[in-house]
Amino acid sequence: MSTIRKRNDVWHEKMAKNITFIVTKDCQLACKYCYLVGKNEKERMPWNVAKAAIDYILDHENDPNFAYDSVVWDFIGGEPFLEIDLIDRICDYIKTELFRRNHQWFNSYRFSFSTNGINYASDKVQNFIKKNYNHLSIGITIDGTERKHDLNRVYKNSGRGSYQDVVCNIPLWIKQFPHSATKVTISSADIPYIHESVLHLYGLGIHEVNINCVFEDVWQNGDDQLFEEQLMRLADSIIERELYKNFSCSFFNENMGKPLDCKLQNGNWCGAGRMLSIDAEGNFYPCTRFAQYSLRDKEAWIIGNIHDGIDYNKIRPFLTLDRCTQSAPECIDCEVASGCAWCQGENFDAAHTHTVFERSTAICKMHKARVRANNYYWNKLYRKLELDGQREEFEANNAHVKPEIS
Repeated sequence: MSTIRKRNDVWHEKMAKNITFIVTKDCQLACKYCYLVGKNEKERMPWNVAKAAIDYILDHENDPNFAYDSVVWDFIGGEPFLEIDLIDRICDYIKTELFRRNHQWFNSYRFSFSTNGINYASDKVQNFIKKNYNHLSIGITIDGTERKHDLNRVYKNSGRGSYQDVVCNIPLWIKQFPHSATKVTISSADIPYIHESVLHLYGLGIHEVNINCVFEDVWQNGDDQLFEEQLMRLADSIIERELYKNFSCSFFNENMGKPLDCKLQNGNWCGAGRMLSIDAEGNFYPCTRFAQYSLRDKEAWIIGNIHDGIDYNKIRPFLTLDRCTQSAPECIDCEVASGCAWCQGENFDAAHTHTVFERSTAICKMHKARVRANNYYWNKLYRKLELDGQREEFEANNAHVKPEIS
């Protein structure tokens, strides 16, 4: 038995085709760090667009772009559960068509959602969950303590914090999906609350906390130092209370903060171009971040539509992307390169020209601070395990763990 809890594997990660329906651009909230700059109440996906998109995808099952053994049908907004009636109809149609066509994805699919959790306990959402339970992945976003959560996740009309309307649904969610994780976002203003927030989420019964800094250029002088201090405090608490046995936090990864070889470890962190997103007008995108409502300074990167299909020439740049084709020399030669993430859409939006081959480095100092705290965590944990006589067990159980990027 492992001494340390491992993060749950994503269902068929890197083996499943990810297809995203932007069912609405509306949301009850106006989160201050949200990258969706064009949310609105008007753009909602009609049924005929959703059906046409499904038909196009399933009609092209022999197309190399869809030659996957499994599929994740992803639903986002805005807030996807605002369109639960449409989603229910879409999912029923997908299941019926997969069976009727004897499609390779029949019984090898997931319906995936990331929700703000406000409508989670509603009758319609709960009926949908009961109907599709064995093929569902649902994550509720809760940012931590009420103070941290309400700092950013506020209602769009009143500015009131949403914590109380979300936390009341967490027990039901955990009961239904006990192995699910929450996603926490860190921006400059809420760095001081990281330590208390992760511990608070553990206290709610959430065993896996996936947490990351925003990729946009929002960071202030001194943020990295404060960030490091918060992570070191969190490391102390996790180790001293032995929370690592039952809980995990994505900020601490043993294989992070190492150099990467462009010949041997040159993958692309992001899957843009291998995914497919569809909006309310039936346009196709390499990822949701390339739709217009996600972009501050660039025009949308449309790769096709439900009528004309996919233009593979517009996908080609994404298929040649790797770490070294888009990184500056200082990133390529960085001694702590592993685990330094990027978003292809943010790279595109922040680039000086119309290109995906220019990596944004806004997150650089935050990554380096995380690496320093990460080293502190593992050094302290190893010393404790050695004193407790558990180090050999841990190393044996983690001997085949792969680096975070390869």
